[in-house]
Amino acid sequence: MKSLLEVIAKALVDHPDSVVIEEVAQERGKTYRLSVHPDDMGKVIGKQGRIARALRTVVGAKALKENERVTIEIG
Repeated sequence: MKSLLEVIAKALVDHPDSVVIEEVAQERGKTYRLSVHPDDMGKVIGKQGRIARALRTVVGAKALKENERVTIEIG
């Protein structure tokens, strides 16, 4: 899951070396915290949050196949 999120995030940004994904296990599943370079924040979020929503949808679909609950936080 983390590798999928990393590949997509690095493809979106201008500074792929600054992409950091932290995995946090919780009671109800996993939370992935995605951090990017401040200049790339808009590219990851997109207009009206469309890119972020698409990112959550793709990762969520993979999590559903693996019978997991996943949350993505962008910051």
